[in-house]
Amino acid sequence: MQKLFGAGVTAALSFAFAGEALATEWNVSLWGKRRAFTEHVEKLAELVSEKTNGEFTLNISYGGLSKNKENLDGISIGAFEMAQFCAGYHRDKNRVITVLELPFLGVSNLEEEMAVSAAVYSHPAATEEMAQWNAKLLMTSPMPQYNIVGTGEPRDELKDFEGMRVRATGGLGKAFEAVGGVPTSVTATEAYQAMESGVVDTVAFAQHAHLSFGTINQAEWWTANLNPGTVNCPVVVNIDAYEGLSDEHRAALDSSVSEALDHYLANYGELLKKWDSVLEEKGVQKVEIADSEIEAFKAKAADPIREAWIADMESQGLPGQELYDLVIKTLEDHRSGS
Repeated sequence: MQKLFGAGVTAALSFAFAGEALATEWNVSLWGKRRAFTEHVEKLAELVSEKTNGEFTLNISYGGLSKNKENLDGISIGAFEMAQFCAGYHRDKNRVITVLELPFLGVSNLEEEMAVSAAVYSHPAATEEMAQWNAKLLMTSPMPQYNIVGTGEPRDELKDFEGMRVRATGGLGKAFEAVGGVPTSVTATEAYQAMESGVVDTVAFAQHAHLSFGTINQAEWWTANLNPGTVNCPVVVNIDAYEGLSDEHRAALDSSVSEALDHYLANYGELLKKWDSVLEEKGVQKVEIADSEIEAFKAKAADPIREAWIADMESQGLPGQELYDLVIKTLEDHRSGS
């Protein structure tokens, strides 16, 4: 009887430990607060848990695991398993995807932004560069074209950008610099304070960020149609953690990406529909820039910055021209439905 009892306890304990071994928890490093920019990660966590009956969970942290500029470093050392970052935060670490931050690429909506990002993320050069940081590109965080908010008289002519202190990162910062602006790359979470204290005159963000980080509450005007470009912010996973998943859990993660992105697009679309009413509610003037001013901006920023970027990438042994051509071809294919 004692032997049977002992065998039963052993079996029960073995079963319990086996069940525990099946459970997988990943820590996910984001920043700020839950917002349109993070909805695909939230949806991904929900879907993965559903598909695995709660055996695979994503524990999402908004700033508790790392600073936003250090998320890629955290992924590289396995401090957490998943993270979001923006290319402009550390351009030297993710050179390939900065092609997506070149000014005036001509991307006109979130679906096109998602398409060009997927194409670049799939390029071997992007895969290889991210692997140096033990990171796998999982999905993008598609954002609309950035526009700026500011105080005082609206800056609606190119000459008004001379000396303008603007919060703008990556290729956007380069674009404003080309027309006499003074870009600063303070993080999104620092933008409100930078605007409030006068460190910057204007802030370039997508709509959700102007809401989430409060810059819209400082604003007196908003450029509705400047559309100089956007920032590219991928979600990545630690390669060792990804490869260590069971086949079932990896399939649950991979199969949830497209659905999570569909949710993101739908949610962001609702925000864009409400944007004009938000501006009206907060008393923010909607400024339309003349086509001639935008064309002058493009002439000074688009071609020179693109050519300089391509030359810089090629000098580092990266296929700069090929990557740029891939973006343009993907846009063409997407628009033609092929």
